[in-house]
Order: sequence, then C-alpha cells, then structure tokens
Amino acid sequence: MASKVKTVFVCSKCGYESAKWFGQCPGCHEWDTMNEEVKVPQTVTAKRAYSDNFHGKVYKLNDIDTDTEHRYDTGLHELNRVLGGGLVKGSLVLLGGDPGIGKSTMLLQICQYLDSKLKILYVSGEESAHQLKLRASRLGVTADNLSLLCETDTQYICELISAEKPDIVMIDSIQTMNIAELSSSSGSITQVRETTNMFMRTAKTLNIPIIIVGHVNKDGNIAGPKVLEHIVDAVLYFEGDRNFSYRILRAVKNRYGSTNEIGVFEMLDNGLNEVENPSMMLISGRPKNTSGSCVACIMEGSRPIMAEVQSLVTPTGFGTPRRMANGVDYNRMSMLIAVLEKRAGYFLGNMDCYINIIGGLKVDEPASDLSIALAIVSSLKDKPVPEDVLAFGEIGLGGEIRAVNSCEQRIKEAAKLGFGKCIVPKYNLKKIAGSLKADIEVIGVSNIRQAFEAIIN
Repeated sequence: MASKVKTVFVCSKCGYESAKWFGQCPGCHEWDTMNEEVKVPQTVTAKRAYSDNFHGKVYKLNDIDTDTEHRYDTGLHELNRVLGGGLVKGSLVLLGGDPGIGKSTMLLQICQYLDSKLKILYVSGEESAHQLKLRASRLGVTADNLSLLCETDTQYICELISAEKPDIVMIDSIQTMNIAELSSSSGSITQVRETTNMFMRTAKTLNIPIIIVGHVNKDGNIAGPKVLEHIVDAVLYFEGDRNFSYRILRAVKNRYGSTNEIGVFEMLDNGLNEVENPSMMLISGRPKNTSGSCVACIMEGSRPIMAEVQSLVTPTGFGTPRRMANGVDYNRMSMLIAVLEKRAGYFLGNMDCYINIIGGLKVDEPASDLSIALAIVSSLKDKPVPEDVLAFGEIGLGGEIRAVNSCEQRIKEAAKLGFGKCIVPKYNLKKIAGSLKADIEVIGVSNIRQAFEAIIN
C-alpha cells in the first residue's frame, strides 16, 4: 500500500514546520512566510544515502594536530583577506549576492589563479558546458586542472566527489540542486536545507573545501531558511550598486577568520579586478571648493578606508522637512541633526537634509559621526570644508566628541594620501606619537563647536 501523503506548512525564513497554516510564524514571528509543501516519508534508500560513509570517529583533544592546517591560496588577495588567509580544507563556504553581481565570475577566476596541481570540480546546475566555456574564454580562463559537471542530482554529485576526490569543489547554485527521494521541488526550503547538509557532510568527511553559490531574495537575504547560514562555515556577501563598477565582498560569518574584513573589486570586461587602494578609489574626483563635502576614515577590520560624505541642506517646500540617507543609517542621521540643533544651535527644522556616501559604500561605524555633522553644517552655511581636512569621531547626545579606536592607523593612512589636517577626539590626541604629528597637523576637539571652529570660519 502506498504511503500516505502528508501536507505541512514550512516557514521560508526559519524553516519552522507546522501541520496547519499560520499568518505569523510561531518560530521567527514573521508574517506571511508559511508555505505549503507535500511531505512524503523517507524511504530506506533515502535514509541510507545520508548515513553511508559519514560515520564519525572519536578523538582526544590533545591528540589533534593543528600544525598541519593548510589553506589554499585563491590567488585573489582581497578574497584571501575576507576568508582569513585562504580557503581552509574541509570548509563549506556560502557565496551570496544579487544576480549579475559577479559570483560565478569570481569562481571561474579562482580556478585560473589556483595552483595547477590542484584538481577542481565545477558543478553547474544553471548553465551548460558550452555556456561555461564561452564565459571562461571571455574571462581568459584556461585552467587545465578544471573539470566541469552539469548536474543537479545531489546524491550523484556527492558520489562523484567521493570517487574522483578533487581538491576543491564549486557548486553553482544551491537552489538548483535536489535530492530525488524528497518530493519538494528544487529551490524549496526542504531541498535547500537537505542538499546543503549533504554537501557539508561530504566536505567534512573527505576534507575537501566546497564553495556553494546562493541566490538572494528581494530583501537582499540569501534565499532559503536562516538555518542554511548556520550550517556552513563561512557566509560571504557580494555588495554593490549595479550602476557602479565597484563590488564589496563582506564576510557575515567566518569560523576561520574575522568578520570585519572586506574585499574591494572592480567589474571590468575581463572580469573582477582587485582594488588594492580603496581609499584612493572612493575619494577620487572630489569637487573643489564645494560645500557639503567632508572625508571620513572608517575601519574595516584592520584596514582604514577613506570615504567621502556629501550633504545637501535646502529650504523645504513642505510642512515637514524631508530626511534621506544613502549609505548611512537613517536613525543615526536623525540623531545627529537633533544634536546639531540642541547643542550647536544650528536650526534645521525647516530644512530638507540629504546624506550620501560616494561609491556605494555603507558606513555604520560611529567614528563617521563627526564627518557627517561637518558635511551638514558646511552645506547649511554654504562654506566648504578644506580639501586636505579629514575628520573622525563619535558624537554623543551631549554634543561631546568621544574617543575611537585605531586612531594612529587612520592618521597614518591620511598622511599617506596627502591630507594636511586631521580633526580627532581630544582623548585620542594624548596617545598619538610625536612622529605622526610631524607628518600631519592633528587637532584634538572635545565638542562639536570646537570642531566647527577649527575648520569652518
């Protein structure tokens, strides 16, 4: 007698399963995320597919040798920085981003840069072998160690990996993979979760690094339940505006390195090119003698990056003034405007205020507060901030300038790029070496009034 088909409702956000439909998911409390799926009991074959060749072994902690840990050099220094030094053996890396942003392009370029002695298996569920060859020819990829497989059956792929034992495996993309014993369609919550689990067990058992590509939904998150990001060892996001050629690779999760590092790339006709000096890229083409512009220095991991903050303050034509922020948190901008009105005496109640970070960079570090405030006041008074001035510092609700970390690194980067004056919190001024003060003029301020008086007359 045929097994009885069971209908369940699964949350697209967290993977919560229920026998009945809910308007709000009981697991993650998101609205309208419960989708109906048909669930068929697993057969013995399906259960064995998960258990065979995946038996663990008990180790003593002191007997485990970590001196032989090896990372593969991807050939892209920016990618190595984000990964924490390279691709770790046995790791499962999830690469996500908007369509057309360069995920598949990066994977093919890695194949070109990797050591020719390494065997690479590229599994594509979206493109044919002919299409991959055309793209590889356009990018100049001629790796002899690269093997292509156009397949979507996860069990067959894992069996092939066990038989061939390649050094690195790339899956493009996880939403196209499926397990035949599961009744759900490809890309569904169940299929994405279970196929990722199977690839994870394969990577850990055979000690082979696997990179999987994940699509994103309209909210910008990786499609599938949030548990997908908990399974993998590292989650990398490709960010960037499609109207700009620059791309930012950011680690959201990384078990083998820091999550504060970013990698910067430029999309050209021949693929992704590394940007070794993002600061120069972001501040190039600055307008001269124009009000409403100030340079900030933010820390992305161990790297100081210069970013141009632009502001436009104009009289409003409505009863309520407009506030718009691009690249800056809207609530943070509103708080800074309130501090400027209350503590510095600049009335912005009848002014529209717009903030923009050049280059598509997203700034969320509190050290950028002072630069944002200076840009707003510069536009309000129509007096430009000198081009060779850099400012950073956190602004409190009392109007005070609070200390920030990595002050010396920021000043060194500013001096390297030719800045002549740097506005810093007064507390940080005490810890700056005298040699730095000889290369660049460093001014310490304790409140926003002093900062304005130091550069805006």
